[in-house]
Amino acid sequence: MIDRLRARLAAVLPTLRALGQWLALAGLTGLACGGAGAAFTWCVAKAAALRAAHPWLLFLMPLAGLAIVFSYRAAGMENDSGTNQIIASVRGGERPPVRLAPLIFLGSVLTHLTGGSAGREGAALQIGGSISAGLGRLLRLGDRNLNTIIQCGMAGLFSALFGTPLTATVFALEVVNVGHFRYAALFPCLLSSLVANSIPRLLGLPAEAYHLGGLPELGPVPLLQCGGLSILAALVSIAFCVLMHRTARLYKKHIPNQYARALAGAALVIALTLIEGSGDYNGAGGHIIELAVEGRVHVPWAFAWKILFTALTLGAGFRGGEIVPTLFIGSTLGCAAAPLFGLDPAFGAAVSMIALFCGVVNCPLASIFLSIELFGGEGLLFFALASSVSFLVSGRYSLYSSQNIVYSKLEARLNDQ
Repeated sequence: MIDRLRARLAAVLPTLRALGQWLALAGLTGLACGGAGAAFTWCVAKAAALRAAHPWLLFLMPLAGLAIVFSYRAAGMENDSGTNQIIASVRGGERPPVRLAPLIFLGSVLTHLTGGSAGREGAALQIGGSISAGLGRLLRLGDRNLNTIIQCGMAGLFSALFGTPLTATVFALEVVNVGHFRYAALFPCLLSSLVANSIPRLLGLPAEAYHLGGLPELGPVPLLQCGGLSILAALVSIAFCVLMHRTARLYKKHIPNQYARALAGAALVIALTLIEGSGDYNGAGGHIIELAVEGRVHVPWAFAWKILFTALTLGAGFRGGEIVPTLFIGSTLGCAAAPLFGLDPAFGAAVSMIALFCGVVNCPLASIFLSIELFGGEGLLFFALASSVSFLVSGRYSLYSSQNIVYSKLEARLNDQ
């Protein structure tokens, strides 16, 4: 009897040890990422408010670009590949240094302050990844646990910024190797997300959420209409990925000097802003997303303007992320195109936003969870259809060149590596 109890205890001990380990490590990571995420959210919001109150800050964009390039070169990170490095590091690649966190923090705030078109999640993944990697090295974690704690950091910062802990968890697990889901990291990433999400909310910073309007009755015709709009969103997601990568390559080919590249990018954004006139495409554009999901869009080609502004900004070396611009592009595209498919503009904006997000990141499960956390579960089947259609149609295109699409999207086989 005693031997049997000892055997059972011996079998349970590894689980208890892992549970205790990740309660401590993921909880600590969540606290650090929650605090950093709250500070980052507040600073970006203040920067955006200052730019809105003082439009002349746009003309300081060249100085901001020079400051960003100088800070990265001074820190020995002039060849930093941003979010791609964080994704690659989870597979055991080069670990992000802790000094990346303040660099991307400062660079993103300067980009938003001076009117560059960028989001926040790229910075979130980099800040979270670098903080958690530093914590893992400090605690002398092995490679496998270090990979997991980096994912905890990615999930924690994403959750702190957007207030979507479930999406953040699944995104951190799904984005690295599409088709290969590390379930051992599920509990640590979820715990880190929940802890990190609680800190900005306790400080009074709101989570992202929208009202879902124009939801049709579930039936064959609305599903077909939703599928058609999702195909269009997937095609635009391909165009966005291609333009982002090609713009960056063209900058590097024709303007090899990083300082000159930043000046050229700033000049182009300033010129386009003056030509376009509204200023809707500078910064993240959260207010335009809100208008779109209410069924209003200023011009039907707003999505194309945002693609161009974002590619010119980030390709030139300014810092930030691509996901909020992705939500902008998807919502404005859907709002404008929905009547062509017989859908309500507000509902079309929501569906297209989720479909385009899935198309650029290749994360269908995270996309479905994002729809629930942003819009509630009422239109879940429509969003699930939109995510699956976009995932299929978008092929092997991605915003992240280091992302590994393990399995073919067309049939049950491994992709040729």
